[in-house]
Amino acid sequence: MADLPKLEKKLEKMTVKELREIALQIPEIQGVHGMNKEELISVLKKIYGIEEKPRKVGGSVRELKAKVAKFKKLAEEAKEKGDLLLYKRYRKLASRFKKRTRRVSKRAA
Repeated sequence: MADLPKLEKKLEKMTVKELREIALQIPEIQGVHGMNKEELISVLKKIYGIEEKPRKVGGSVRELKAKVAKFKKLAEEAKEKGDLLLYKRYRKLASRFKKRTRRVSKRAA
């Protein structure tokens, strides 16, 4: 497989529809229609043995939104207990992760 660097570049430039067509042809991959572009690229890279480079901004949008929801929930619990310091801290963390989701989605577009 001498064309791995070329394949890696091509995967990044393909549309989700094209990536799904490729992934559907590989029997080891399950749940293709539920995956987004980033997940499809990751799975295909694993199948083809292409090493993934670490992401700079951090996490996928899905992961970051889960963190936002977690910190919002913790903030509400802290507010109910009357701990305003913790409330403000959790709200700030939620805000930071929300800003990261915007950066990640902007970078992907």
